[in-house]
Amino acid sequence: TMTADIESEIKEAFQRAQKAHVNRAKIAAILKQRYNKLEDKPQFHKEFIHYLKYGMIVYKREPAVEHVIDFVCKFAMSFEVPEKDQDCMDEEDENPFLTFLFSFLLESHNASSHAVRFRVCQLINKLLGNLGENAQIDDDLFDQIHEAMLVRVTDKFPNIRIQAALAMARLQEPQNPQCLTIKAYLLILENDSNPEVRRAVLSCIAPSALTLPKILRRTRDVKEKVRKLAYQVLAEKVHICALTIAQRVSLLQEGLNDSAESVRDIVQKNLLPAWLRMLDDKVLELLHRLDVENCSQTAVDVLHALFSMATSPEQLQQDGGRLDNRRLIPEDSLTCENVLYWRALCEFVKKKGDQGEEILDHLVPEAAIFAEYLYGYLKSIPILTDENMADDAQLELVMTKEFIGQQLILMVACLDTAEEGGRKRVFAVLQEMLGLPNTPNSLIPLLVEKLVSVLKDDDKRTQVIAEIISDLREPIVQISEPTNESENRRKQVQLAEMKVNILEAKQTLEDCISAQDFSRAAELKDRITGLENMRNQLIQEAAQPDLKEVRVEKNDPETMLKCLTMCAELMKQMNIRKGISPTINGLIESLILPSIASPIPAVRNMAVLCLGTCALHSKDLANRHLVLLLQISQLDEPKVRITAVKALIDQLLFNGFDIMGQNPTKEIGNSSDSLEDDGSAAKEGEEDSQSTVQSILVMFSEFLDSEITELRTEVAEGLAKLMYCGRITSAKLMSRLVLLWYNPVTEDDIRLRHCLGVFLQLYARGSRANQECIEESFLPTLHMLFNAPATSPLAEVDVSNVAELLVDLTRSSTLSKPDKDIGLSVHDSLAVRLCNEILRDPLAPEVRLYTKCLSCLELSTEDCPTNKDLYELLQEILEVVAMNICLIYLISSIRVRLNIPEPTPVQRPSRRAKVAAMNKTKQDLSALLTREANGS
Repeated sequence: TMTADIESEIKEAFQRAQKAHVNRAKIAAILKQRYNKLEDKPQFHKEFIHYLKYGMIVYKREPAVEHVIDFVCKFAMSFEVPEKDQDCMDEEDENPFLTFLFSFLLESHNASSHAVRFRVCQLINKLLGNLGENAQIDDDLFDQIHEAMLVRVTDKFPNIRIQAALAMARLQEPQNPQCLTIKAYLLILENDSNPEVRRAVLSCIAPSALTLPKILRRTRDVKEKVRKLAYQVLAEKVHICALTIAQRVSLLQEGLNDSAESVRDIVQKNLLPAWLRMLDDKVLELLHRLDVENCSQTAVDVLHALFSMATSPEQLQQDGGRLDNRRLIPEDSLTCENVLYWRALCEFVKKKGDQGEEILDHLVPEAAIFAEYLYGYLKSIPILTDENMADDAQLELVMTKEFIGQQLILMVACLDTAEEGGRKRVFAVLQEMLGLPNTPNSLIPLLVEKLVSVLKDDDKRTQVIAEIISDLREPIVQISEPTNESENRRKQVQLAEMKVNILEAKQTLEDCISAQDFSRAAELKDRITGLENMRNQLIQEAAQPDLKEVRVEKNDPETMLKCLTMCAELMKQMNIRKGISPTINGLIESLILPSIASPIPAVRNMAVLCLGTCALHSKDLANRHLVLLLQISQLDEPKVRITAVKALIDQLLFNGFDIMGQNPTKEIGNSSDSLEDDGSAAKEGEEDSQSTVQSILVMFSEFLDSEITELRTEVAEGLAKLMYCGRITSAKLMSRLVLLWYNPVTEDDIRLRHCLGVFLQLYARGSRANQECIEESFLPTLHMLFNAPATSPLAEVDVSNVAELLVDLTRSSTLSKPDKDIGLSVHDSLAVRLCNEILRDPLAPEVRLYTKCLSCLELSTEDCPTNKDLYELLQEILEVVAMNICLIYLISSIRVRLNIPEPTPVQRPSRRAKVAAMNKTKQDLSALLTREANGS
């Protein structure tokens, strides 16, 4: 009878717990009272588990089952002793029901039913989570739970892995580098394919020196939700001081520029405010922690994000340093942080237009006042000598002052230059600073940019910059003229005559005084004074050498770099449609071309940059110096070669191959075969330009194999741009780029991988013609991988992965603007190619991959000749396959009758060796069939 009562009470408790609006804690308390009065507790345990099993076999998250799970946890936790009573509790008084429940769950964690495994992990997670902060469990039980959950985090069902990962949260030991839970978490973060599992681990992993790098990597996860949670975890659990400067800058730079708006919001509204709270809401202190001198753009992005959250104009100005009555920061108070804040705030307010005009009036001084302020600060920047270069403190001081000077120059864009007087003063200051030989090279580009922005006329811009360059290269100096003997004798005679006249006048003066002729004496005194002045002037002229002002040409590297930098910045700001003026032509002949022959690499590099920029303004100039750029890109130092390659790519992007007198349409049609030609078959007329095209493409193709990482990346990026813009349509180049993207050699080249990854997606979506180019490169790319030697890095590439990518890129459904007039899909022609390839050698090892690709194609459903051809090819393939199967059985029987041993197994050969062995086997089998037919 007592057993029947227990069973009915447990059953009733489980039934009531399933309902939504009931107090499950009260039900658990009532059942606990009944449990405490029982002597036969094992019987209670048995009945309790019996009813619990009904819910554990349900995998779906049904509300009734979830309520039951919640009730079971509340009942188990009701036996937990309060912390104040734990000291008086004996070991025998520990929670027997919880121990029993854990034992049952651990025995069931390896059940064949995924529903049971899921409910076991869920219950263990909830039980451990509801234990008190200072709760203790038996060491053996701890180890058993740990081992069971380590197994379950590798379960094939993601939901089970999630619950197991959550259950292990309280089992981790962050201070123990050998903690198995931490190791399992790190393994999941790196390798688990399910984003929800990665999110579960992120939510419960404890940040430490070991786990922090892995958490940071999840901010670059492919899934938006994982990135979002990673930033949230960093904001809530990681102090800013626990991160290095590089990590802080990387987090903010990537987070504020993330493609997902939700991630950007988390960084802006969670991470940045959390860091500010840690620094007592001091924005300048946050900037100091970001090293603004080396990461100014990231700091500006951070400030703009903070400004956008400000609620009032006063809040914008409260942290940016105090301005004086002139609306300037005193020079002795200028720091990298407050000047960057000032500049970023002015730019942010100026972008608001009329809404921010009133605030801007309180932030920016008058143009003339700021010009004097800028001039005084730039003049105070010390000049680094060779002795100072070895002094780290002096070097740091100069670099800091240069950074502040850069920010002040950028502030010119925020000035109101509508007033003529202020604009003229700003122009005069910028012009004078450019003309000073001691102006740091780092400030030259900004000074030229702001000077050109003040001037609106292109001719005036060119004239001003040309005059500054002329004054720098040929400054006016004074030199002494050679002495003339006859002129010296003449001056000596004049001086002697002057002395005699003075003596005579003094003698006459004395006589007049003796005769008391005072009027005559006064005249003589004035005459003597005039004669003495003339004598002194003659003495000074004789003592000083004759000086002459002449212009002296300077060719030192510092001067040449400054002049070339000015020229390059000028050409960047000029209207590209106006062409080359006579003044620019003079600069090219007198400055740029001579500098290309300079022995200093930095001067040569800047000269090549100037030549490439000037060539964009004139097709004739580009044509004249194209060969020179080609030679430099092949023969000079790596840095100069990269600059020349950039110039060539810019020319081809802007002018196309028409720059060499070739029709661009012909170039597009023939460029696909250019890589196989050696460029030596030049005939006349258009063939000369065609050979130049081929030489350029062959050169670029060779650079793709260069050991210089920067050069290889620039060429790959340039070819991707040329193909995307339609300047080149080449299946062979497409194949090279795909292989370069997969090549393990480029694994660490993040820029190259990112560029090619974006290019392939955008190029394939662009047009049907682009997909046809990819389709044409399909088989050559796979053949290159199949035939790659074992020593080649391409032998490590997963060919099936490459084929899957190419199939996805050629799907008509991915086109951004599908052409409805073209009914056939690119996959139709690709299917025909694959069928022909299978028929060419049905026993080849790559046939399996081809057939897999055939099953993934999106074929047209309309009736067309291609579909009929494809149907016939498939029928032929089936016949060949059936014949080959019969042939294999026949050959096996022949081997048995002739006692021919099976070939001994060897190590796994390469794909090329497989193909050769397959062909040899077919020859041997043909010979066997011939012997059988002849009765041998």
